[in-house]
Amino acid sequence: MTTRDVIFPAGRQALYERNRYSPAIRSNGFLFVSGQVGSREDGSPEPDLEAQVRLAFKNLEAILITAGCTFDDVIDVTVFMVDPESKFETIWKVVPEFWGNAPHPTLTAVGVTWLYGFQFEIKVIAKLPESVDS
Repeated sequence: MTTRDVIFPAGRQALYERNRYSPAIRSNGFLFVSGQVGSREDGSPEPDLEAQVRLAFKNLEAILITAGCTFDDVIDVTVFMVDPESKFETIWKVVPEFWGNAPHPTLTAVGVTWLYGFQFEIKVIAKLPESVDS
């Protein structure tokens, strides 16, 4: 069995250990990032939706940076939203702050009924730059 090449952003390892998953894994030139939510350092949800989405993107960005990537390296995105019909516009106005340059990544958006107290989650696959491929 191959050992997983796990990426831990600074200050968040305890959160991932408590919940028993890896924030991201490098494999075969790609970075597979677990779903990121707008959690504060203690793991609690940011109550304001727009701030929660922004924090989810910042948590994702911390992982990307730790792995040597940027949002421009992201090739595939999956987002999960509780009640997307009423929240989509609020969520989507934060996206341009982080998304990266065109052409944009592929996207799948999924409406869900529950996200462990959160309203938004984003997971991505990024292409690792040649200098950091594993």
